[in-house]
Amino acid sequence: MIDVILGLQWGDEGKGKIVDYFAPNYDVIARFQGGPNAGHTLYVGGQKVVLHQIPSGIFHQHTTNLIGNGVVLDPITLKKECETVAKFGVDVRKNLFIAERTHLILPGHRALDKASEQSKGDAKIGSTLKGIGPTYMDKTGRNGLRVGDILSSDFYERYNELKAKHTKMLEFYNFTEDFSALEAEFFEALEFLKSLNIVNGEYFINGLIKEGKKILAEGAQGSMLDVDFGTFPFVTSSNTITAGVCTGLGVAPQHIKDVIGITKAYCTRVGSGPFPTELFDETGEALRKAGSEFGATTGRPRRCGWIDLVALQFACMINGVTKVVMTKADVLDTFTPLNVCTAYNINGKEVSQIPFQMDKLNITPVYKAFDGWNTNTSVLKTKADLPSKVTEYIDFINEFVGVPVVWLSNGPEREQIIEMQ
Repeated sequence: MIDVILGLQWGDEGKGKIVDYFAPNYDVIARFQGGPNAGHTLYVGGQKVVLHQIPSGIFHQHTTNLIGNGVVLDPITLKKECETVAKFGVDVRKNLFIAERTHLILPGHRALDKASEQSKGDAKIGSTLKGIGPTYMDKTGRNGLRVGDILSSDFYERYNELKAKHTKMLEFYNFTEDFSALEAEFFEALEFLKSLNIVNGEYFINGLIKEGKKILAEGAQGSMLDVDFGTFPFVTSSNTITAGVCTGLGVAPQHIKDVIGITKAYCTRVGSGPFPTELFDETGEALRKAGSEFGATTGRPRRCGWIDLVALQFACMINGVTKVVMTKADVLDTFTPLNVCTAYNINGKEVSQIPFQMDKLNITPVYKAFDGWNTNTSVLKTKADLPSKVTEYIDFINEFVGVPVVWLSNGPEREQIIEMQ
């Protein structure tokens, strides 16, 4: 049985904390897509830890953690992360496993990412410059290198062939930076990677399913960044939705049970791209400050706005979401009124569906206003403690989206979660 946790917005919904909260109830945590462009923030013993590639269950000693084949893996980043978690007494050689079909991010991929982004000028998509897109391009182009390849005797020959291709591509961009400076660190990280548990991922996880293990599939980024269904072309390079679990781990869809979607009580986005409810005034700035909205991976300030129920309903539909976690409700404690987007006005017509090409349209959000609650909710423990204005806000979202908010996160710590049912 597999439950899924994924983001329902443009990423940064607080997935790391939520996976960490649920992890004690599962035997296995598995990442199924994305790469070091993810930033899942946890607090361990009061210390902030940001994980980019390692599944968020790594701090639970009983939990098996799998990096699935749908992930693109940067060995340098992985080595640094492993060194970080080791400081907390975690032995990654005991509970971290990596699928051999997982594609590798090479130094050339990072250079290509930077060159491509620079060439776009004002049309930049807001890439994290981690080499994600070029790695997925080599994957679909059928000439990428995978984790299992590092154990082959001809790996260096194949690496140099791919490096030559990347060098030619960089010439097209007139990109002159020498990425070979990264190679020493890269090959050192590969030796470290060889010391970890490299497994046949699909047999590994299906074997755990047969044993009756409880598995939680952990998504990265958010549904509105999905390469097919997100705000294309301002999207990531992988399928961030539930369907990506099957291809990213090698499991059949009938094994998926609950799909737990995560949304903030408002909206944020990092980088370029459509954002209908974005606030450009002092309220948007106040949201950014109250929510400490700066990217966990890039450090960039996040764009902030009111919650978008048109997008949220769409994300719940394409993911088959069965339960919702709402995070950062406490950030709204001092705001009143609160606006909720219930439709888009496009060329004078009110629509309730996500349009084909959002970035080509002039979209005006249609709002419904709610009174704020002006209460410090971060200290509250139960649903009964919540002000009625909070439950009114959530009840409206439940009815509109058609999926219940079952958990309310009211602070960064693991125990700051209120069960709503």
